[in-house]
Amino acid sequence: MAELSGRRILVTGGASGIGAAAAKLLSTQGARVAVLDRETTAGPASFVADVTDETAVAAAVDAAAGVLGGLDGLVNCAGISVTAPVETMALDQWRRVIDINLTGTFLVTRAVIPHIRLAGGGTIVTIASASGLLPSSVGSAAYGASKAGVDMFMKYLAKEVAPSIRVNSVCPGMVETPMLAEAMRGIDPAAVQAGVRASYPLQRTAASEEIAEAVLWLTSARSAFVTGISLAVDGGRTFH
Repeated sequence: MAELSGRRILVTGGASGIGAAAAKLLSTQGARVAVLDRETTAGPASFVADVTDETAVAAAVDAAAGVLGGLDGLVNCAGISVTAPVETMALDQWRRVIDINLTGTFLVTRAVIPHIRLAGGGTIVTIASASGLLPSSVGSAAYGASKAGVDMFMKYLAKEVAPSIRVNSVCPGMVETPMLAEAMRGIDPAAVQAGVRASYPLQRTAASEEIAEAVLWLTSARSAFVTGISLAVDGGRTFH
């Protein structure tokens, strides 16, 4: 029997990158998956919403629960990155990163919790970042601060909703996603790879599918006694 047979899970940011990989993997393990993204995705359980829009989020979550017959799992993957030094970062850039990465996670999570409670319990897994555990490159202060906030929000939430709901964070390092490609635009690829080799003991970036495997573990019964953790899946960067 598939590990997640009978589970009903909402994945935000599921149109691309880690979110898409997680949605695909959870589906292969028997879960019924709904995707929430600001972009349209294929399938009857696909919902378009800006995670910073409280009304739109509530409506999309309720609609997803309606299509799936309830919700007992959430995977928060929606997020953005803006690269700029603090001294030159515009206030609207800072606010957008915080609004999407941190406030958006709060809004979706808050809307999903009543559905998980109604189902009798479940799991919440959120993609934070190794940049929220240990500073990374110059220009990533807003992103790192937002992800550190996400990680701590999950820890507080884990205490609030226990024991019926388990809450955990996955903290990736550099992952080959469209967001990374955008952040690295204009930077010499050889320099990027040299930096990876110097900072990551495994000397490479990750594939989205590798992060999805961590999401699967934290969503499945295999991690039944795990809650409130920050699982670094970062090739060793944060211990190095």
